[in-house]
Parts: sequence; structure tokens; C-alpha cells
Amino acid sequence: MTQVPELNRRARKILHAVVSEYLQGGDAVGSRTITRRHGIGLSPATVRNVMSDLEELGLLHQPHTSAGRVPTETGLRFFIDSLLKVRGLSPKEKEDIRTRLEAPLPEAVLQRASRVLSELTQYAGIVLAPNPDLQRFQHLEFVPLRDGKVLCILVTADGHIENKLVVIDFALEGARLDRIHNYLDQLLRGLTLDEVRKRVLSEMGTDKNQFDGEVATALRLSQVAFESGRSSEVVVSGQVNLLDPARAQTPQDLDRMRSLLRALEDKEILVKLLDRTMAGEGMQVFLGAETSYAALGESSVVAVPYGPEDRPLGAIAVIGPMRMNYGKVMSVVDFTADVFGQLIRES
Repeated sequence: MTQVPELNRRARKILHAVVSEYLQGGDAVGSRTITRRHGIGLSPATVRNVMSDLEELGLLHQPHTSAGRVPTETGLRFFIDSLLKVRGLSPKEKEDIRTRLEAPLPEAVLQRASRVLSELTQYAGIVLAPNPDLQRFQHLEFVPLRDGKVLCILVTADGHIENKLVVIDFALEGARLDRIHNYLDQLLRGLTLDEVRKRVLSEMGTDKNQFDGEVATALRLSQVAFESGRSSEVVVSGQVNLLDPARAQTPQDLDRMRSLLRALEDKEILVKLLDRTMAGEGMQVFLGAETSYAALGESSVVAVPYGPEDRPLGAIAVIGPMRMNYGKVMSVVDFTADVFGQLIRES
């Protein structure tokens, strides 16, 4: 965030008024609009002088000499961080979200949450499923097949089952398999899958384990079974809300919209963006260039982790234009994350 000087009360009120008007109407805001609608108690000339000062600070921009001002990206950031008062949702709005997320519909809760976010905000709703690496190990079983193949069956504490086929060049029989299963269960039970991989590598580097044939075999098998390659599922709804031909005044505008839709199809981009959210604290708003992706350069992302504060399971987000109703979107995203996180933990 660009550093700006501390603003006095008058400058803050005028900046708040300009940004609020712009977010609601989308047009450049003049001094007379501010004096008529916001009870500033100042003359239009005084308001213009303050707006000029805010422009010099990089918080406002004047598109044309005769036009009013619009907020810059820095001005929007200052507004969100320092001036915005987010109203809470009403009991009725909360109950509506809870009912829609808990509805016994054929679609999975991830799809429901993404769709609810999209419908309530009229932007794109995104849900990052719980990170597989944060699931806790419960049991690993190896089932010998023909031609040197072994089926690895991984069971996590939440009941998720994953199968993986591997090829080995040594024999596995019943009694040996039982000992391997027992050893790995005792060594790894209760660890997250990410912790499991680290423990296996650590145990493989221990001298005594390198010379214990059975332990070495168990560790080699588990290393293959736990090889990274799992990726979190990302569900996106409402992409069409971001393709608005009425807002495209030039061919370049349409190209930007198409680039944005392509970015929403790139699950790797979305996972990295929401991983940043999980690494931070609480609600996060990324404006334009802050997303680090050119295709999102004129968009805003409102995102929040869900699950326990000390160990978030995933994240949800809304992507829309920088001119959005941040107060409403942040309230919807925050409450949806609370309800969704509870449903995930109970499922």
C-alpha cells in the first residue's frame, strides 16, 4: 500500500463522500454533489480545494479538466482500510444464507456456497476446498496385485479415501504387510499429510532405519503413496456476471473482460491467490495490481479464510470490478465463510 500523509477530519469526510458517490454511480464526482448530498457544511469552492489537495496526494484523479474526481487505486485502498464502515447483515439476510447453504440440494456444499456468493453479490463467487495436505492421516494399507503392482489405500481422519497404483520390484506377503501397516499407523497417525511427508523423509534419513529392511521397505512404500500431487478443488460460479458488454466502450474493454474470464478458468491462479488469503489474517481485499495478475488488474477480490483461525481449512472469495459495494460484499463473504466452515467441519 502506498503511504499517504495523515488526513484531517475534513479531508477524510470529503474523500469518503467522493468514493461513496463513485462506487454507487460510477461517474466522476463534483464538489456540488458533495455539498448537496453529504452535509459537509462547506462551500463548493472549499470542497474543490480539498479535492485538489487529495488529488496531489494521489488519492483522487480528475479524468478531464472540467470533470469531477474519481478515486485512484490508492484512494480506494485508503477508503477500505480507514474509512469504510461495514454494516452487519440483518437476521433475515443471515438466515437466508444459512438456509441456502444447508438446503438438501443435489449439488455439493462447495457448489452451493459458490453459487450463493455469486447470486447475492452479482459477481463471481469462488470457493477453495479444504487443502488436502491439511487432512490428518488415519490409515495406510497396501494391497498386492499382479505383475508387481500394489494398490495403496490412504484413509484420512475425516473419512476421505484415496487410491494409488504403484509398481514395486520386491515381494510383499501377508505377515510382512501386517507389520508394515502397524508400523506406519503408529508412526504417522494424527499427522497432517504434509507433516507425514516430512516425517517419512526424516525417518528415511535415520541410519538405523536404512539397515532395518522391513522399516526401510515401509518407508519407501509410504514415500510413494504420499508423493505430493494433490491439489485443492476450486469452484467458481457467476463468471457471466463479469462479462457485461454494456460496460465495454472499446474493443480493449472486451479484451480485458475475456482475459478476466480466462483467468477464472485457470485454477492455479485462483489457488495461489486464495493461498495468500489463508496465509494472512481475516478478511482481505486485493485491488487491481495487488492481485499480482495482469488479467485481474481492473478487478477487486474480497476473500476470507474459513475454519479455525489458527489452522484455516480453505478460503472463499468474490471477484468483481473495483467499483463494487465493498460493505455489502465483505459482509456476505464473511458470514458465508462462517457458515460454510461449520458445515465443512460437520460433514
